[in-house]
Amino acid sequence: MGLSDKLSDLPLMVCVTIVNAASMSWFGYDQGVFSGVLISSDFKYWFPQTNDSNISGITSSCFSLGAFFGAIFAFFYGDKMGRKKTIWIALATNVIGSILQITSWHFPQLIIGRIINGFGMGVSSSTCPVYQAECTKPRFRGKLVVFQSLSLTAAYCLSNWMNYALYFQGGVLQWRFPLGFQLIFPCMIVIPLLLVPDSPRWLMLKDRNEEAIAVIARLAGRGVSKEDPDVVAEFLSVQATIEQERRETVSTADMLRCRDKAQNLRRILLSSGTQFMQQFSGVNALGYYLPTVLVQVLGYDQQKSRLLTGVNATIYLFAAICCLFLIDRLGRRKMMLYGSSTMGSCYFIIAMTLLGANIHPSMRVRLGEVTTAFFFLYYFFYGTSFAKVPWVFNSEVNSIGWRTRGAAVATATNWMGGFIVTQFTKTGVDNLGWGFFLLFAGFCYAYFPIVYCFYPETSLRTLEDMDQIFIQYPSIFVCGKRDLTQRARPQLFIDAEHARVAEAQSAKTGVVAVEVKDHTIAEQGEKV
Repeated sequence: MGLSDKLSDLPLMVCVTIVNAASMSWFGYDQGVFSGVLISSDFKYWFPQTNDSNISGITSSCFSLGAFFGAIFAFFYGDKMGRKKTIWIALATNVIGSILQITSWHFPQLIIGRIINGFGMGVSSSTCPVYQAECTKPRFRGKLVVFQSLSLTAAYCLSNWMNYALYFQGGVLQWRFPLGFQLIFPCMIVIPLLLVPDSPRWLMLKDRNEEAIAVIARLAGRGVSKEDPDVVAEFLSVQATIEQERRETVSTADMLRCRDKAQNLRRILLSSGTQFMQQFSGVNALGYYLPTVLVQVLGYDQQKSRLLTGVNATIYLFAAICCLFLIDRLGRRKMMLYGSSTMGSCYFIIAMTLLGANIHPSMRVRLGEVTTAFFFLYYFFYGTSFAKVPWVFNSEVNSIGWRTRGAAVATATNWMGGFIVTQFTKTGVDNLGWGFFLLFAGFCYAYFPIVYCFYPETSLRTLEDMDQIFIQYPSIFVCGKRDLTQRARPQLFIDAEHARVAEAQSAKTGVVAVEVKDHTIAEQGEKV
């Protein structure tokens, strides 16, 4: 018995959650830490190139570019290697990239380190939500995937307060210590990762059924037998879904022409769409550059801008905690609809206050305070909607055969969107001013009709229910169809699961009967 075969029940689920939450924490820390690094006087002394807005943009955004290629790697190799091996690769590349950044004295080394670090983040952010979802019961799945994202937000908050605290330190420690602190995350990941198995659904996808049913039993509870009726029912339901997908598998060309019953292309586009909406809500524009925006646009000094960035990150963390309790109570659709309208309104008011400050310079201080308040409100509304829902949605909506690849495409969309937004934020703020924020208001408002018309509810459904959503309702429009928009699990999907289990049990009984009959005939032949 190996290390990964010893745990069961709650300790096993805790280890799975720690692996995924710590990996996403590292992601969140990296998102927040570089905003303080960029405005450090000692960093600018060693890397004066970053005083140029274009160079500063590429220094931040090359991390997202590396993550984009990491997600592409997960697309091609994630299903071949399994969830655990993929996370090990992410862990190794993240450590290498971090060390290169910490020890940088020359600009090319810094850029290479950020790209490698980003590659690892792209791999882990594509894999961890899927791994968590595949190991979790439907009633807890949303909460635990959100908990991963909550960990991301907590680490983001930590990095911003660390930036503020080190403002008073000065010197090389002001930026090298925050970059070095991230090495605490691999220490948190290594031990739990040794103790967890691969996901049961991936094992079944690779026809390792004995291992899969053993993992299902261990996740069900301590001492639960592989013959337990609930364990067998879950195993047969997943197995029937995999066999159905295999029977109905079409070529990639036909999938791209939407000729498969499971509508995999539509599902990939929906999951990628949530990540596109997340990035083009402008969150990374503020995540990387909020201190810069507060200094350049609102005229605050560095100390005040770092303090306000820390306060903002704390509000964001509070919003993420709220989301943890709301995600399964309200469902995915309602939270995205609420987020698009509230975030758009915040950006619209920010744009108008900045325009007012340009027209009436005497009111700049008062309007600057209003602008800052709406930055904070934006982060609250974002934190309770688009910060978390896309990660849950894209870990759920894809079919078993396309789950890792679909999540990888969605994550690649996220990172490429992050690259584009981060690359052009400073230039946009410098040249468009208030109009830059009005642009994001338009984006956010546009998401409301898109979500309302095209996005089905996935809350409280099993992962195997997702096929039924797209097989039973092939139209791209979901509005007006109660089974696709209600939060409660539809009876249609419950009946379909019972039918799958019954069919699988019948097939299993038939195989056993045939084997017994063949054995009897063989014995009779020997007697003759």
